[in-house]
Amino acid sequence: MFTDLVGFTRLGQQDEEGALRLRAEHQAILRPLFAAHRGREVKSLGDGFLVEFPSAIESVRCAVEIQRALARRNADPAAPVPIRLRIGIHVGDVVGEGEDILGDAVNVASRIEPIAEPGGICVSGAVFDQVRNKLRLPLEKVGPRTLKNVDYPIDVYRVLLWSDAARAHAPSSASTSELHLAVLPLANMSPDANDSYFADGLTDELITQTSKIPGLRVVSRTSVLRYKDSARPLPEVARELGVRFALEGSVRKAGNRVRITIQLVDPSSEAQLWTSRYDRPFDDIFAIQDDIAGRVASSVSAHLAAKPEVGRPAYAPGVADTEDMAAYSAFLHGRQLFSAKGSEATMRQALALFEEAAGRDPAFARAHLGIADAAMWLAGEGALPLRETKERAYREIGIALSLNESLAEAHSSLASMHISDDDVENTTREARRAIELNPSLSDPYRWLAQVAAGRGELDEAVRLLETAMSIDPLDINVLAFLGRAYSYAGRAADALAHWERTKSLVEFRTNANLAEFYLGHREYANARGALKEMERLRPTSPYNEAYRGILAAGEGDSAGALREIERLEARNTDGGVVQLLVGFVKFAQGDRVGFYRSMEVARKENNLPVLELLYSPLFDSARDDPEFRAFLERDVRRRAAD
Repeated sequence: MFTDLVGFTRLGQQDEEGALRLRAEHQAILRPLFAAHRGREVKSLGDGFLVEFPSAIESVRCAVEIQRALARRNADPAAPVPIRLRIGIHVGDVVGEGEDILGDAVNVASRIEPIAEPGGICVSGAVFDQVRNKLRLPLEKVGPRTLKNVDYPIDVYRVLLWSDAARAHAPSSASTSELHLAVLPLANMSPDANDSYFADGLTDELITQTSKIPGLRVVSRTSVLRYKDSARPLPEVARELGVRFALEGSVRKAGNRVRITIQLVDPSSEAQLWTSRYDRPFDDIFAIQDDIAGRVASSVSAHLAAKPEVGRPAYAPGVADTEDMAAYSAFLHGRQLFSAKGSEATMRQALALFEEAAGRDPAFARAHLGIADAAMWLAGEGALPLRETKERAYREIGIALSLNESLAEAHSSLASMHISDDDVENTTREARRAIELNPSLSDPYRWLAQVAAGRGELDEAVRLLETAMSIDPLDINVLAFLGRAYSYAGRAADALAHWERTKSLVEFRTNANLAEFYLGHREYANARGALKEMERLRPTSPYNEAYRGILAAGEGDSAGALREIERLEARNTDGGVVQLLVGFVKFAQGDRVGFYRSMEVARKENNLPVLELLYSPLFDSARDDPEFRAFLERDVRRRAAD
């Protein structure tokens, strides 16, 4: 293994002491990881290392741990300068000379390392052959490379880390990848820190406006907001999001004036395609948004002029859905709090702000939609009564659509309401309408994937979820669902690789999915490890008790399974969710009567676990049981087809 500290020479010229501190810190991070994977440090190369390992798999696992450790370190806002490393690995015979090693294998490894991207890992074809069936991360072929002082071409592969997930699943055509934009969180430069809502709200508005450009796919807000206040290099962010263009800038709001500095950047070269500065009254905000979106369309079009088959995107300015600046300001503040989804208290505040905006301007369509979405989030957390809240949400979405039928987000929210009511026909219609109006929304693809999975079309569900992930690569709901879809489609290796890539992003749900997978396959030692992580992350989750009960039943501990059932049934406030989990444990015990009774309670509460019953390995043993098949036909497949 060769490692190289990117940018060390340049940093040394600018700040020699800082460069030496950075090198010492990077050495302190790497050396324990070498030792943990039985690596021998042959020598330090100033800003890198040459390391020898007893096996190819140990070297690659060590490289992955190094890049993950550095990613965690770089994500710390207190980290002064990012540490970015290139790693190259080759396997072959070497000749010892004292503590040093020599030979063609060393030379090849040293030539592979510069091919890796900053933060990346490249390996030779010889390494690929030894690790491809042992590593839970995919490898992507870079192609044969002619290396200096090497007589023959060497096949090179990149290890796809979790941050490459969007790139790995993004559509591969040049036209699509080049028409992918991220609107990064605008920096708040306002004298009042409480005005940060305005910068976040304007970021959301620019995402909405640029999403209207035909042919341009824009990354959703849930993914880009993770980079708020981040000091990570733009090329690295662009790789993680899988985008060709990035819009970035800052906002300063003072009194009734707003100053916005904005630029469109090509992250691969960090070249500015254009930059603009606006210093205007707050009342001009809609004109500013339209001007920025129009400039994005023109710039993207100019860069695709040599690709006539793609078409030249144009932007048609919309009509502002409110002219009341106080209502608009309240809406932006509510949007910021809603996007954060931090707590019941902040979501209640968001709901109040949306209500204030709609009260000031009853024709403000997006304010009504905000009321519906915030209220449903609170109902999902048990903070509002579900039935009354659903009725209100349907009313508010209806008002929003009556005011603006082309509001894509409203159609998406309506699709989510219909799917919770098992109304497949209306879910499909509303989700497709949302995509037609705005292909850059990820949620409608998720609703359609759920419908497809319920109909047994798992390959289509995977395709839809991969599309959603290309739009919103860090959306935890998409990431969690996609792993299960791989597993349920019989693609166990893909599921395990996906969970390994995304575990740091969706920790609890990934470990819950792993526990389900391992319990269903009777790999109880692995299941116990995943369950231990679940208990650490969310000690009060009812899924801990359910999976402990299934584990106990699988290992023949009937008393232990019964204790977990009693603990679940003591949770009077969780309704149908608890009953379906009780049913899972009873199934594992072999109590089919109790299982069906629990499923009936869950069905009445609209909590029947459709996908688990159809595909989860927990129920593989019952799939040939005529009674189980009849239950599925009567209570699952009929509901999916209605």
